[in-house]
Amino acid sequence: MILSMKKGNKAIVMTSVLLLIAVVFLVLSFLKKDMINTANINSDIESDNSIVSDTQSNDSISNTNDTSVVSYEGQARSMLTGEWVDEDTARSVPVAVMYSNIYDAMPQSSISYADVVFESLVEGGITRLCCLFENQTQLEKIGPVRSCRTYYLMFAKEFEANYVHFGYSEYAEKYLKQSKFHSLDGMVYCNFYRTDDRVAPHNAYTSWDGIMESVKEKGYQTVYTSDYTSPFTFNTDDNKDIVIQNGQDCSAFYVGYPYNKPWFEYDNQTKTYKRFQFEAPQIDELNGQQLAYKNILVKYVEPQYYDNGTPNYKVSGTGKGLYITDGKAVEVTWVKRSETEGATRYYYSNGEEVILNQGKTYICQVESTQEVNITYEQ
Repeated sequence: MILSMKKGNKAIVMTSVLLLIAVVFLVLSFLKKDMINTANINSDIESDNSIVSDTQSNDSISNTNDTSVVSYEGQARSMLTGEWVDEDTARSVPVAVMYSNIYDAMPQSSISYADVVFESLVEGGITRLCCLFENQTQLEKIGPVRSCRTYYLMFAKEFEANYVHFGYSEYAEKYLKQSKFHSLDGMVYCNFYRTDDRVAPHNAYTSWDGIMESVKEKGYQTVYTSDYTSPFTFNTDDNKDIVIQNGQDCSAFYVGYPYNKPWFEYDNQTKTYKRFQFEAPQIDELNGQQLAYKNILVKYVEPQYYDNGTPNYKVSGTGKGLYITDGKAVEVTWVKRSETEGATRYYYSNGEEVILNQGKTYICQVESTQEVNITYEQ
């Protein structure tokens, strides 16, 4: 009996041990599986975090690009266009060149590079152009160049420009002799050359290097003085134009000059006015580019003449005018305090100064009796 009992106890113990081992094995198996799953989960989490990190990095780049601010380091706003240009160009006084504008002078060379153009009648119903250039060092053929009239000289003086011409009317002589007008006369000392593809006087040309050599020889200034103020005030919003309020729609503007019969047509794609005359687009001989302008200013003057038929327009005082931009036209008033000093300013009817949109500007000096025409086509 006692022996029998011992054998039974032994069997129970053995069974218990086996059960315990089985339980331990099961527990260890479960723990191992859990550890593997945990490791996989952690790996997935790290992978997900990596994806999130990459996504955040990409989002950060995207956001930086979306909110990036354009840097204008080393640049300044042009006195002629209001656009950003390099600092040296912004500091440089412009060159004003007198262009012939009759049919035999077409097409003109390098005129598409002018930032500001001033047109007015001379004798016989024809017009000439005074074109302002800003640091166009690459130009080798500028012209054809013609002679000075007093009111063109006064216009150039508003910008402190070095004034390039080929001869002059007798009434301008007393002003040209004054060094403050920075005269560069091709008949005396300015570097000019003639071409053989046209007859004189429509074949006199100059170059940028030739002009600068003459400027240096005459000792004229090449940079603005610290107290200089531009005749133009420009919109400083680089992303949005100023829209004329209460203006008239203007898809085409006919100036009314009798000889060349010029007009401008609004291009809604470029938001500029393209120039036409002699029943055709006015283009640059060297690049075939049609002339186009962001702003058009009209300055009405009284029709006064010398005995020989040369205009004697009074360019100081006050008068009526127009401002045209972005498909709109509005009446304005111009004011100039002195004939030989200061700038012509343009004002709306409420007394606020006209702020020009950034870009090139064309100025038409028009006799008050001259008929201009603004049209709009749907």
